[in-house]
Amino acid sequence: MLAEFVGGIIANSLALLADAGHMLTDVAAVALALLVAWIAQRPATPQKTYGYLRLEILAALVNGSALFIIAGSIIWEAIHRLGTPPDVEPRILLSIATLGLVANLISMKLLHGGQEHSLNVRGAYLHVISDLLGSVGAMAAGAVIWVTGWTLADPIISVFVALLILGSAWRLVRDSVEVLLEATPKHIEVGEVEGELRDIPGVSGVHDLHVWTVTSGVVAMSGHVCVDDPEANQRVLEDAQQRMDDLGIHHITIQIERGDGCEVEVVSGSESPVRGVAGR
Repeated sequence: MLAEFVGGIIANSLALLADAGHMLTDVAAVALALLVAWIAQRPATPQKTYGYLRLEILAALVNGSALFIIAGSIIWEAIHRLGTPPDVEPRILLSIATLGLVANLISMKLLHGGQEHSLNVRGAYLHVISDLLGSVGAMAAGAVIWVTGWTLADPIISVFVALLILGSAWRLVRDSVEVLLEATPKHIEVGEVEGELRDIPGVSGVHDLHVWTVTSGVVAMSGHVCVDDPEANQRVLEDAQQRMDDLGIHHITIQIERGDGCEVEVVSGSESPVRGVAGR
């Protein structure tokens, strides 16, 4: 980061300065991810029954928002430079950008495994990826200027890198907000969950069914299952737990009711469940 900052000033390169600024946020992003991962290990309390697991989602949202600000700043400065392109020293730009690329490749390799299972780590990973793209863009700008002398390559490539950063930021923010809104995980169909529960022998109805993500890798489900024969309650519960486990849902809360608990009544000419918006 320091090498790119100093080199960006000497070479008068926006691509290098943008990459250095982004590397600064990478330091903050990785530090935040590490701090949140440590805090999330604290046990649950009577006041925080899920513990601090969801802090990682908030950290991912913060990191995604920071990426938006970074990309916007790069585009703003690039627009100014398009009107009055400054002189750029391509050899310094190319050599320091190559150094940044090596550093980012090492960071990317270290974070790659964890980003598939944690939005928190993915936030840090995307910072590094977008920074790697910045290094590649700076190298490309240096090469073009060195060969052709076309200094507009510096701000133009910076804008292209910023747009790539915006794409990553949007996906991270979108996924974080989906978790905070307790939306159904993308890899799970509520209809399939309901169908599995209804297929259990002895089940006469299902209502108030909810599926959401507590934090990365922790999917929860709650619902009401109606059983005609009370003696079958334990068997139905065990069967439901196994079926949910097969779907990748491991945190399950099921309320078993008598079959008449799922009766429907006519309200304003249409069938409506006695309780719950998801019932039938």
